[in-house]
Amino acid sequence: MKRSQQIILSSLFLIFSSFGQQLFAQEKFPTADGYKGIWFTLGQFSDFGDKYSGGLGTYTAKHVPLAIHAPEVNRTFFVYGGTRSPEEKHLLCMIGVFDHETGMVSKPVVVHDKEGVDDPHDNPSLAIDEQGYIWVFVSGRGRRRMGYKYRSSEPYRVDSFDLISEEEMTYPQPKFIPGKGFLNLFTKYTGVRELYMETSPDGLEWSPDQKVVAIKRNGDPNSGHYQVSGQQGNKIGFFCNWHPNGNVDLRTNLYYFQTTDFGQTWTDSEGNEVEIPVLNLTSSGLVREYFSQKRNVYLKDVNFDADGNPIGLYVEGIGHQPGPENGPRSWHVVHWDGNSWQDHLITQSDQNYDMGSLWVEENEWTVIGPTANRPQAWGAGGEVQLWKSNDQGKTWEMSRQLTKGSKRNHNYIRRVVNGSDPFYYFWADGDPNEFSQSRLYFGDSDGNVWKLPYEMEEDWVKPKRWKNNLFSRWFSR
Repeated sequence: MKRSQQIILSSLFLIFSSFGQQLFAQEKFPTADGYKGIWFTLGQFSDFGDKYSGGLGTYTAKHVPLAIHAPEVNRTFFVYGGTRSPEEKHLLCMIGVFDHETGMVSKPVVVHDKEGVDDPHDNPSLAIDEQGYIWVFVSGRGRRRMGYKYRSSEPYRVDSFDLISEEEMTYPQPKFIPGKGFLNLFTKYTGVRELYMETSPDGLEWSPDQKVVAIKRNGDPNSGHYQVSGQQGNKIGFFCNWHPNGNVDLRTNLYYFQTTDFGQTWTDSEGNEVEIPVLNLTSSGLVREYFSQKRNVYLKDVNFDADGNPIGLYVEGIGHQPGPENGPRSWHVVHWDGNSWQDHLITQSDQNYDMGSLWVEENEWTVIGPTANRPQAWGAGGEVQLWKSNDQGKTWEMSRQLTKGSKRNHNYIRRVVNGSDPFYYFWADGDPNEFSQSRLYFGDSDGNVWKLPYEMEEDWVKPKRWKNNLFSRWFSR
């Protein structure tokens, strides 16, 4: 078993005996005075700007989940990448709480300071166990920057955490199954990006890392994958793409795999067992073949229908660079209907890194994403729109414009697990063309939007409603 090193941080008040000073001058788990998202630029520029940049506090789609509603206390807990001031790019892994009884939000708490890292690839993800302990999984970046697991010191509290482990873990996607424990899907940079899993009955003792997917063509020295995952009861499923010879800019194809027995066996959508790690390019888990069409696949979200059949949300297009030369980017839902995969077009937008989420309630499906290409065209994100389908994804209509007249693009709209109005999803904004402030927002199932407070003097504050009218440009500042 991989033994975790549990450290009770609240007891670490060591004193320099020679100076009479605390070893740690900064308070452990301090609060911040408001919700300020991290701004980031990848630095891979072409004629129409960076490959992706902007307000990336709720980035990436591969950090799953970022928010969970706990009905036991009627509160939504959410994590994001933030900073302390609008001038900073220094990443802080933050957690906030929305109280559904009072309609108020807490000051965000700094769970982990990335100590100068400005990269939201290191953003956190979230889990809650059956005792109510809040778990924050802080992503690393290969072995250059390690990942961390934290557990709240008390159930349903976020003012203090215990550090459980430091380990190699990128893009953590923890799932908790009552009576079983944690199954964590994540990535390791073992050649180039390969998919792994680990399990734990209590979050303290973990199984060895087990490789799940590492597809290579004959002759390729490298594999490569991104994944997005979801959970329905005991079922945990994920969609992944494939990076030919590890080249992330050629990401293509769409695969699906699932487990219903806590990772002991993995199957395709039909229930046929697959041997792990999956190595075969034409595995039975292949959903859509895009490689021969030279089309890229960008994964966004996973959900399930009432029968437990998986549904994926993804965007595909002909190239990795932004701009009109690569054409419109097409948003799809792909659905296993019990017999075959059904793929349907939702809409189109102008950027591969436009990201939204998928909700499924019987025949009514909802996608919320930045599908309007403004105010910064060709940059990641845009204005947020709500799309509806009443025939299991076959046809779609844009039913509501959630934001308009914004100064900055909105992006990475993230669904809350077990979401409850009004905090049903949340996201951040930011200018993809130049360093800017990044504010955070949340919304309800009807498309009403609130702004999380950028400045806070009190420990709990009631967020202000977004004014989606002629004055909305003023409110977006």
